[in-house]
Amino acid sequence: MAVALLVAAGRGERLGADGPKAFVMLAGRPMLEWSLDALRAVAAIERIIVAIPEGFDAPAGTVGVAGGTERSHSVRAALAAAGDGPADQPILVHDAARPLLTPAIVTATLDALARTGADAVVAAAPVVDTIKRVHADAPGLHVEATLQRHALWAVQTPQVFRRDALERALALPDDVLAAATDDAGIVEQTGGRVHLVESPRENLKVTTPVDLRLAALILEERC
Repeated sequence: MAVALLVAAGRGERLGADGPKAFVMLAGRPMLEWSLDALRAVAAIERIIVAIPEGFDAPAGTVGVAGGTERSHSVRAALAAAGDGPADQPILVHDAARPLLTPAIVTATLDALARTGADAVVAAAPVVDTIKRVHADAPGLHVEATLQRHALWAVQTPQVFRRDALERALALPDDVLAAATDDAGIVEQTGGRVHLVESPRENLKVTTPVDLRLAALILEERC
């Protein structure tokens, strides 16, 4: 059986929120409740651990743990709170800032981990915009190359891991974890094999007020 780690300790500064992003109201409910609905609907998930800011209570039926200063530190704290488990146990990590998660996306990632034998499976959407790479050290925004978008995918969550692969990744030093933008990238650094599962672009990350309004519109259509 799988364990889900819900990362909900973000500050939400770019959202302009008065409090933590995961507890901002979205379509009449705290944002993290929408992700919890999707996770609870999947029978393969036996426990949900939520990394939350200090001073906040864990939602009913979950185990709460204080989040860290950086995202990967929160994931490490949540995994520790999950206790021991077999090396091949699926560990699902999801950001509460992606409230449009569905049970179908969760199931697809879990199934792919079992089917492919990979160390990690990541929900991702094909890139539809043309992407240009600029010179990192040159003044201004001088284009270095135009990338072939057919080979580019925008990474989302959930990300599902073999427990031993995630534990190895999270054992790296704090500064390495702090620099990581996603957990699967850390697994890659430690030699793990990562597989993608196509996910709809609607599984968006709420970062700005515009994202919050768009997520509310999509949820209203679903309901």
